[in-house]
Amino acid sequence: MILAIDMGNSNIVIGGIDNTGIYFVERVTTNHGKTELEYAVNIKDIMEIHNMPLSAIEGAILSSVVPPLTDVVVCAVKKITGKTPMVVGSGMKTGLNIKMDNPKTVGSDLIVNAVAALKEYQAPIIIVDMGTATTMSVIDRNGNYSGGIIFPGLRVSLDSLSSRAAQLPYIGLNKPTRVIGKNTIDCMKNGILYGNAAMIDGVIDRMEEELGTLASLVATGGLASSVVPLCYHKIHYDEALLLKGLLVLYEKNKLD
Repeated sequence: MILAIDMGNSNIVIGGIDNTGIYFVERVTTNHGKTELEYAVNIKDIMEIHNMPLSAIEGAILSSVVPPLTDVVVCAVKKITGKTPMVVGSGMKTGLNIKMDNPKTVGSDLIVNAVAALKEYQAPIIIVDMGTATTMSVIDRNGNYSGGIIFPGLRVSLDSLSSRAAQLPYIGLNKPTRVIGKNTIDCMKNGILYGNAAMIDGVIDRMEEELGTLASLVATGGLASSVVPLCYHKIHYDEALLLKGLLVLYEKNKLD
């Protein structure tokens, strides 16, 4: 089993995975104030909750879009496992041809998602990742990473709305029963959830028009499960897509 870690701006996803399956997936809050010891305790506690011994870890790999915390988490992993994790970045073998103006600027999370999607889905592929930001990445029919879009994440948009309008409350995001809201909370919730669903549907239509063909559709990220069921397109939700990509990259880059 390898320890696969995806460090995002809001959450850090920590999972145990090998070629036979996924043993656990948990999230902890990304906190710039935590020390390597505190992150080490988080990881150790997660493994104990799932009755997984540290000796089961053969290696580790980290994808991070939070550079100031990358070394902290690397040291945390090394502290409890004795192994230095691979870090997704420049120089790592990915097998992915990135057709961007500057390939080095593509986020490591987008690269890992693309690697996983190419293994499991038929190209062309559109990948929706809903986290702090919502990204939509496109893999063309030849398997090239050809670009995408980034827009404000669902929770970022909602928190901004609540903080800037004195009479609009902070709300949860349980599934709406109808589009037309009958009170302020339902109107806000429906606006965010159905608005994001309609935006994703609309962008998929335009991306497929540019591609000249229908695409395989896959979504991941902590907030995608609330939105995907509201979309008109049939989008496969894969909570562990990035962890699967990290396993692929680990296998490609480990020393024999």
